[in-house]
Amino acid sequence: MANLQQFTILFYCIKWLALSLCIGFFTGCVSAFFLTSLNWVTGWRESHVWIISLLPLGGLIIGLTYHYYGSSVVKGNNLLLEELHSPKQIIPLRMAPLVLFGTLATHLFGGSAGREGTAVQMGGAIADRFSHWFTITPTDRQVILIMGISAGFASVFGTPIAGALFALEVMFISKKLRLTALLPSFAVAYIAHYSCLLWNVPHTHYIIPFVPQLTPLNFACTIAAAVLFGLAALLFSRLVHFFSSVFKKYVAYPPLRPFIGGIFIELSVYLLGTTKYIGLGVPTIVESFTTAQPSYAFLLKLLLTTFTLGAGFKGGEVTPLFFVGATLGSALFLVVPLPMALLAGMGFVAVFCGATNTPIACIAMGIELFGLDCGLYIALACAVAYFTSGMTGIYSSQVVGGMKGYVYGRFRK
Repeated sequence: MANLQQFTILFYCIKWLALSLCIGFFTGCVSAFFLTSLNWVTGWRESHVWIISLLPLGGLIIGLTYHYYGSSVVKGNNLLLEELHSPKQIIPLRMAPLVLFGTLATHLFGGSAGREGTAVQMGGAIADRFSHWFTITPTDRQVILIMGISAGFASVFGTPIAGALFALEVMFISKKLRLTALLPSFAVAYIAHYSCLLWNVPHTHYIIPFVPQLTPLNFACTIAAAVLFGLAALLFSRLVHFFSSVFKKYVAYPPLRPFIGGIFIELSVYLLGTTKYIGLGVPTIVESFTTAQPSYAFLLKLLLTTFTLGAGFKGGEVTPLFFVGATLGSALFLVVPLPMALLAGMGFVAVFCGATNTPIACIAMGIELFGLDCGLYIALACAVAYFTSGMTGIYSSQVVGGMKGYVYGRFRK
């Protein structure tokens, strides 16, 4: 009996570590290619700003491509979450090249979007190939999808712990499934992360040079700031769904939605007279840790990103959420007696937390990116933002459970 139990454990470890090696390596390499390509198209756009005038054309190309070749994967991250919650059919592999093309085109022509969604979708599509090639149980397939999400997230941000936890937390799943997926999720996250680093693809580094003691005053200031971060996350989530529903209601032909949206975004960039609020916005995020940002910066990025994604352009939401949180935190420095870098860091992860309903992953990400010294502030900000952002998240297919689901469920009764 003991030998049988040992064999079962050994088989479990070998099976999932082998899958982790395959999924992690391929996803990490694809993420490296994606990040390198994204850096190139961003640099090219910034040195040839005239291309923004072609954003409507770029939107039309993206819309036509998805309409005729990608209707089965147009749901993106929500398709992954639906399959994770209730496995039905294999994720088509075409999701990976389509979202890669759509995201690069969005950034090249001047849309405001992120990169997490792209990496997660590529990871999910790659991982689910193994479900197609082998005979597996529905539970094993759920674990494989979790691994794909983990690998994509970890490799694109360079945060393997947060990536593993995000994949386990983003969808409400049973405790048994979480335990089964725990080792594979962490293993594949680290393998994908280091596979991406093999290609010398750099990740952005952030510094919080000073973290004060958590005095009663600082505690109160953190709570107040976190409430604003949660409300910003709520506004972001609501507007993404609002703009998406408006375009679907008034523009019947899907390829025309990003075309029309592109016209409005192009005009907005022209009126603003700056490209600061399109693309990823990483330079502004970094700047937020050392220079106070205008009070309207977070709102402009929020509006442009939600409109871009609602119109049907491709890319992620997470890096724009980082932008919104970091610039809002930086602006709060003028009225909140906490260090600017700390406020920017708190906003960085707290807005992301509120919009994705993943507090544990966001706390881990904050510690991975900013260090353990600011852990208490990060945890407090994420917890408050998590509860003040409502039940609406950026993923319409997400099932929110845990303490938040319980509290809001009781409140609604």
